[in-house]
Amino acid sequence: MSATPSLPTPDADLPGDFLGPALARAPDRWVIPLEETTRRTLDALMRAPDGQFERRVADAMREVTAACRDRLSQGPGVVLVRGVPVEGHTPSAVAALFTAIGRGLGELQPQNQDGERITDVRHTGADPADPEIRLYRTRAAQGPHTDGADLIGLLCLRAAARGGHSRIVSSVRVFRTIATRRTYLAPLLLQPWFFHVPGGAARGLPETMPRPIARFDGRTPESFFIGWYLRNAQGHPGVPPLDAARRELLDLYEATAEDPALILDMDLHPGDLQWLRNAFVLHGRTAYEDPPPPAPGRHLRRLWLAAPDFDDATPRFDDGGGIA
Repeated sequence: MSATPSLPTPDADLPGDFLGPALARAPDRWVIPLEETTRRTLDALMRAPDGQFERRVADAMREVTAACRDRLSQGPGVVLVRGVPVEGHTPSAVAALFTAIGRGLGELQPQNQDGERITDVRHTGADPADPEIRLYRTRAAQGPHTDGADLIGLLCLRAAARGGHSRIVSSVRVFRTIATRRTYLAPLLLQPWFFHVPGGAARGLPETMPRPIARFDGRTPESFFIGWYLRNAQGHPGVPPLDAARRELLDLYEATAEDPALILDMDLHPGDLQWLRNAFVLHGRTAYEDPPPPAPGRHLRRLWLAAPDFDDATPRFDDGGGIA
């Protein structure tokens, strides 16, 4: 989709636009509890998988997958499926179930330099201050950002001892808020910005990537934003320094995306499966603490999906890399 200089009007009815507190009061718009019969079916399939495992999972999840697709395409762009059976199962069984559920919505995409298509989101001891480290491998807070796929799935296996709250906000609402309040700055969102590519040099890729923060065709605003990648790109060859207007806009974008009047906060519990439409939703989390060893720490599994119905031209780089 090519960017145009037009901006969304204050009264436009835009897909993916929501206010977090209002969404919290209307869980029927985005929360889908699994029925007990579905849970029992999935649990039984995981205990005795066969050559038809993925087809049987797809059959059991058919109505839920359709409801997810509807909310991701016509609704707020966020879904929380509650009650996925994860406890009492091996990691490989949970991974197989999550993969099978994900394939009902799109094709799995690589997420890191190792080409993993299902990734562990947990603390590995990595240093969050290292610009080549992706923050999902740490306990640090993550500000509002997008990822490198059309749909993002997070399945909670274990919660943190403290913190680690999931925080989402409509990037559509952020865009239109800035367009209304800072009309003179908003067009800059449609211009290319340079993003740092962690580990790019090691993969033979450029260390930075130019891309607009927002695209708008007059009907559908789509966003791609990772604030620390924008700042980390500064100083790299060929990257112009941010001028005063861009510095102001970057600070304003993050402040708007962290406005409590716009944010939806949620705690993910074991068995919670969160789906996000990357073009419409910024996500982040608060910092967290794990329990003392040997107790296991916070652990989520993540899928990135390419889905033609939700394609937002998010860069994929190559089959060996991710961006968030």
